[in-house]
Amino acid sequence: MNYSKINNITGWICFGIAALTYILTLEPSVSFWDCGEFIASALKMQVVHQPGAPLFLMIQRFFSLFAFGDVTKVAYFMNVGSAIASGATILFLFWTITALAKKVLIKENEEITKANLISIMGAGAVGALAYTFSDSFWFSAVESEVYALSSLFTAIVFWAILKWEAVAEEPRADRWLLFIAYIMGLSIGIHLLNLLTIPAIAFVYYFKKNKKPTSSGVVKAGIVGVLILAVIQYGIIQYLVSFGAYFDLFFVNSLGMGFGSGVIFFALLLIGALVWGIRYSIKHQKKILNLALLSTVLIIFGYGSFAMIIIRAKADPNLNNSDPDNAFSFLGYLNREQYGDRPLLFGPNYNSQPVNYKEGKTLYRKGAEKYEVAGKKTETEYDKTTPFPRMYSDDPRHIEYYREMMGLDETHFPNLVDNFGFFFSYQIGQMYMRYFMWNFVGRQNDDQGQGSLYEGQWLSGVKPIDAIRLGDQSHLPPSITESKAYNRFFFLPLIIGLIGAIWHFKRDQKDAGIVALLFFFTGIAIVLYLNQKPLEPRERDYAYAGSFYAFAIWIGIGVLAIREWLFKKITPATGAVLATVIGLFAAPVIMAAQGWNDHDRSTKMVAHDIAVDYLQSCAPNAILFTYGDNDTYPLWYAQEVENIRPDIRLVNLSLFDTDWYINGMKRRQNESDPLPLLMKESQYVQGVRDVMYFQDANIAGSVELKDIVDLLLSDNDEDKLPMNDGKKVNFIPTKNFKLTVNREDVIKNGVVSAADSAKIAPELEWKFNKNYVTKGTLAMLDLLAHNNWKRPIYFASTVPSEQYNGLDNYLYNEGLALRLLPLKADTTVNRSELINTPALYNNLMNKFVWGNVKNASYLDTQSSDDISIFTNVFNNAITGLLREGKTEDAKKVANRYFEVMPEKFYGMRSMMGTYFMAENLYDLNDIPKANALIEKAADYIQKELTYLADVSQSKNKFIGNQNVQLGMSFLNQMSKTTAKYKQTKLTEKLNNQFAALESRFSRYFAPQ
Repeated sequence: MNYSKINNITGWICFGIAALTYILTLEPSVSFWDCGEFIASALKMQVVHQPGAPLFLMIQRFFSLFAFGDVTKVAYFMNVGSAIASGATILFLFWTITALAKKVLIKENEEITKANLISIMGAGAVGALAYTFSDSFWFSAVESEVYALSSLFTAIVFWAILKWEAVAEEPRADRWLLFIAYIMGLSIGIHLLNLLTIPAIAFVYYFKKNKKPTSSGVVKAGIVGVLILAVIQYGIIQYLVSFGAYFDLFFVNSLGMGFGSGVIFFALLLIGALVWGIRYSIKHQKKILNLALLSTVLIIFGYGSFAMIIIRAKADPNLNNSDPDNAFSFLGYLNREQYGDRPLLFGPNYNSQPVNYKEGKTLYRKGAEKYEVAGKKTETEYDKTTPFPRMYSDDPRHIEYYREMMGLDETHFPNLVDNFGFFFSYQIGQMYMRYFMWNFVGRQNDDQGQGSLYEGQWLSGVKPIDAIRLGDQSHLPPSITESKAYNRFFFLPLIIGLIGAIWHFKRDQKDAGIVALLFFFTGIAIVLYLNQKPLEPRERDYAYAGSFYAFAIWIGIGVLAIREWLFKKITPATGAVLATVIGLFAAPVIMAAQGWNDHDRSTKMVAHDIAVDYLQSCAPNAILFTYGDNDTYPLWYAQEVENIRPDIRLVNLSLFDTDWYINGMKRRQNESDPLPLLMKESQYVQGVRDVMYFQDANIAGSVELKDIVDLLLSDNDEDKLPMNDGKKVNFIPTKNFKLTVNREDVIKNGVVSAADSAKIAPELEWKFNKNYVTKGTLAMLDLLAHNNWKRPIYFASTVPSEQYNGLDNYLYNEGLALRLLPLKADTTVNRSELINTPALYNNLMNKFVWGNVKNASYLDTQSSDDISIFTNVFNNAITGLLREGKTEDAKKVANRYFEVMPEKFYGMRSMMGTYFMAENLYDLNDIPKANALIEKAADYIQKELTYLADVSQSKNKFIGNQNVQLGMSFLNQMSKTTAKYKQTKLTEKLNNQFAALESRFSRYFAPQ
């Protein structure tokens, strides 16, 4: 059997292992974060968030066909699409490793011995399977996200350049380079990660074309690689569209032609120029020019997948992010303008003060017949700036983090050294090396790490080494030992990879350098470019999977290094077999064994079911305000794919400040009528009423909401506030709002039953809670003023309270949503105690589903956080029922809790929920169950705090302040609760636990 055949068969075996692994462990339905948006958009060819992923959507649409019309299986088969793409990534990684290994071991025209064949295949299998079971890649492989397909395109490109290298001297070899260009163009329609392979590709080309490379040549090759990357990233992806947009501006506004005419002219001009250039290069035998122009054409062809974005935007689908249906909105979409800018090489620190605002480039929007000026981009000038600004955010939470991490006082202005310090400690250490070590050393748990020593750290399993970094490890707590993400690889994959890298550099410095470039540009270079702020909403390890891919190559090469050492002892063939076996057990086998249980999402339905519960919390034809990704995207999926509660209109408050989103809300979607908004598009387009500020006009009493809205929408100069520059702007003259309630409308529309008509307030009065109104807030006020109680209005329970705009006293809990009800405000209770008990009970007992949280093999961090949300629903229901004297119903709810909720604690938040459940059980006179919950919670706190005390003592500083204070507070509260219910022995035990822990932490607390 020849080398090529064995190489192909072994590669496909690795593909089979990987694909089967991912299919067995993939999530059966929608996942959290962007997956819900992607699945919903792929099924109906809609427009996702900037900068779009049109080719990904089209490919996933293909996989949805395998559901054969069963909408409940659409997400599953799209997840299968990611699994297959990830399996194919492993296939190309295998072939990449074997190509590199063959180059090292086999000289040109040399016969391949059995030992070398085994070594090469072993290296490919070990490296490819190590990456198969790596934490970050496995996570993305089992859900419908862009990263799986992006990794495949990256793997294809790097494999293809090695194919070109192998045949570079043959005629027509450059077709491989053209193939790479086309794949890169296509990859733009998925994710831009692929482009980061360009510098490495440039060096492969240079070394192949120059048998005797020079230092200056190497430098030039590096510069050329970076320039090609910049030309594609900015020249093709952005400036081509920018030129087209400004051509369109000239043709429409100056020549009076129709929208798109300038784009067509520019496209014809570009095509003509490329055709002329290619013909010129052929005629004059300009080979490099011909290759460059053909590559440019193929990249643009691949990039053409973005035509889908414009085509579908013009169709006004339900999900139409940014509505990029014209040249300028499309340009803004590609440039990710809604996400803002961040400084990279030079800029402000967190305590730089703005001293001037100057106008930048003109912003345009599409008008009725011409492009209109939407304003100017504002550029801020600061009193102090610094090179390499890494600590630039002025968010108070971020400022506190910067100062605490870097030990800075309030007067200190961070200099270049401070910024480099934050770069290495946080951006490299916390947000890259921690992830790198997760993949190849081990992981403490899957709690999101924000820098503490007990959450989301890397951990090897070699306790003396772990203790040096993390403190005393003798009493590991449940948050670590009971976490399925408690993975210990004992440094073995890392060691093999480092051995492979060192050996590779010794044997083939050129190829090793190319792999190192791939490692750098898909890792550290991304860190430099992202310039991440602290306190990210989720772990970001998926961004660096390409870097881990490069390291997996060295894990494979490590097999060759092990074999070379073993050659001195035994026969070459036996040495090759043993080296492969050692490599397999030291990397993929241990990684698979340790990682399977925390990547097996096959029984998890939390994202799907909580979306259902959000929707089922609402009455028919409701309007539901959401805010973040995870209380929006899964709901989009539920409505757009499975057609669950299509009568509800979802309004994402994070998007409500944009004109395109408000336009969508004014159209019918699914079975939901348009929002009752009276404001006209001209009153809220981009650049108009973006923000309006409060200026107290000393108005006595409360002002009717309709009058407030009319004032904010007024174009009468007498209703506006004069500014220093002579302009006049709308403003809020008071924060005291009221909404007069028509009792008949409320009863007729079923908002409140006739039996409860005495509870109806004649008017809602509240104090607006902000100093400004954005157009999204204006739209909400417009909606409230003109809805006339015809449609139920809800806020998702996860919406931040400042987004209630002061309506807190009229929002009643009905499950996972708070309903706006025109009831007389009860100032004697906390807002958290406002419960619409009948609706909540019905939802909880008859409608809600629970994501299989009790029996799921694994729950990721977001899913385990949602257990606390579920527990709050149970506690709120029992509290409300007991307040109303419905003890039997409260007992039914408690029984339901034990039926569907897991017994395991997922951190302090779930412990808190258990304690409140215990309080309710005491009130229900279920003493044994209440005592059992208290004891379990107290035992958990003791173990967690004992560990933190050990770590604090070994590190000689207070570790885990927040968890310690929370745990001590709840232990103290538990003892008071048990004493109240005369549980003397349990109270004594709790007091003893509290006293013992207090003595261990007393040195860290200031005396009272």
